[in-house]
Amino acid sequence: MTIKTIQMGLVMLALLSSCGNGKKNVQQVGSNSFTGATGEVRLITLDPGHFHAALVQKKMYDQVNPEVRVYAPEGADLAQHLGRIDGYNTRKENPTAWKEVVYTGSDYFQKMLNEKQGNVVVLSGNNRIKSEYIKKSVEAGLNVLADKQMVITPENFPMLEESFKIAAAKGVILYDIMTERHEITSMIQMEISQMPAIFGTLQPGTPEHPAIEILSVHFFYKSVSGSALVRPGWFFDVDQQGEGMVDVATHLVDLVQWGCFPGVILQKSDIEMLQARHYPTVLTLDEFKAVTKLESFPDNLSKFVKDGKLDEYANGEMLYKIKGIHAKVTAEWQYKAPEGSGDTHYAILRGSRASVEIKQGEAEKFLPTLYVHANPGTALPEFAAALENAVVKNSSHPGLTLEKVDELTWKVNIPAEYKVGHEAHFSQVTEQYLQYLKAGKLPDWEVPNMIVKYYTTTEALKLARK
Repeated sequence: MTIKTIQMGLVMLALLSSCGNGKKNVQQVGSNSFTGATGEVRLITLDPGHFHAALVQKKMYDQVNPEVRVYAPEGADLAQHLGRIDGYNTRKENPTAWKEVVYTGSDYFQKMLNEKQGNVVVLSGNNRIKSEYIKKSVEAGLNVLADKQMVITPENFPMLEESFKIAAAKGVILYDIMTERHEITSMIQMEISQMPAIFGTLQPGTPEHPAIEILSVHFFYKSVSGSALVRPGWFFDVDQQGEGMVDVATHLVDLVQWGCFPGVILQKSDIEMLQARHYPTVLTLDEFKAVTKLESFPDNLSKFVKDGKLDEYANGEMLYKIKGIHAKVTAEWQYKAPEGSGDTHYAILRGSRASVEIKQGEAEKFLPTLYVHANPGTALPEFAAALENAVVKNSSHPGLTLEKVDELTWKVNIPAEYKVGHEAHFSQVTEQYLQYLKAGKLPDWEVPNMIVKYYTTTEALKLARK
C-alpha cells in the first residue's frame, strides 16, 4: 500500500467519523481474551514518533490482523512512520501486507480510547506523554506494548506503578520492548554466568571494581531499514525524549536484572543508588541539521544552546547495588560512528571462577564477541574441560565452538544463524508478547522487575540532577 493510498484512507475515515451514523459501524474489540487464533490481535499504533514503532511491523504475524489503526497528530513523525510501513509493504523480499487506517484529528487520543478499534496499543514516540498514554490506555481495558522507556522522570514514576495496578485489575498486559534480551551474545553470557562449574558465583564487587559493568554507545546519525534515519527535533529535548540515564540505560539496567538474577522477583528495597552523573554530547548546528533536516535549533532547545552548539544531555552513568552486588551502567551518545561500525555494547560479569565479557571494538571488527576469562589461580585443565562440556556439548544454543585466545581466555564462536541483528529483535519481542497474550499473563517476575527497573533509572536521574 502506498502513502497516497494510506492518506486517502485517512480522508475517508475522517469523513465517516464525522457522519452521524459513523459510530454505529465502529466494532468494539475485546481486549483480554486471546486463544492464538489467526488475526485476533488488532494493533493500534498511537502517536508514533520513533522508528521502533514501525519495526514492530517489519514482519507479519499469523495472530495479528493486517489492518492496523493509527491515531496520531498530523506531521513529519506520522509521515515517516507510514513511509516505513509502506517500505515494508513494497520491498522485493518478504513484503508485508499491512493496511494502515489513520485518524489525525486533534482529539486522536480520546478518539482511540472511545472507539477501541483494536486490543493492543503499540507505543513508541514522545516520552513526555507516554506515561499518561499508558495509564489511560490500560484504564480503557487495552493491552499495551510500549517501547522503552515507560517513564522518564521521578515525578511520573508513581503513575507507572499505578498503571501496572490498573492493568492487573483490568486483566490486560502492560509490557515493555526489551530487545537486548534477544541479542545472542547477551543470552549466552547470561547462560554461562548461571553455570557454577565455570562462572562460580557472582561476586559482590566494589565501587572501584563492580561485579557488573555495562557500557552502550549509540550514535545520532545512523541508518535504519536501509535508509538514513531522520530524527524529530523533539528527540533532542530531554524533557520529551528523556536523558540517557532513563533512555538507553533502561536496556542496560534490564540486562543487569534479567542476566544476573533470572527469574528472581525483585523489590525496590533491593536497589541502593550510590553515584550518578550526566553529561552532554555537544552537537554543531550542521550535525543537528544532518540528523533532523531542520535549519535551526528549535526554541525549546535554546536553553541548551551555547556558542551556537547544542549541549545534548544524552549521557549518563550510574553506580548502584542490587541485592548487595555492585553494578555500573553507562549510556553514551556520539554524533556518528566510525566507518564500518555502529552502536556498540560492552558488558562484563565477574564471578568467583571466571568472568564473562562481551566486547565490540575494532579488534572484534565492531561485532559483538563473547569471551570467557578464567580467574588467575584456576585449575585450568579442569576448567577447560567443564567449559567445553557446558558450552560446546550442552548449551541450549547448538553449534557453539571455543577458540583459545591466551592461557586464561577463550572466545565463544557463535554461528551466523543466531546473529539476526537489532531490527529483527523487535519481531522477536512481539512474538514473545503474543505468547503472553495467549497465556493471559506475564511471568511472575516480569511486572515487579519492570517496576524496579524504572525505579532504578529514575532514582539515578534524581541523584544526577542534584
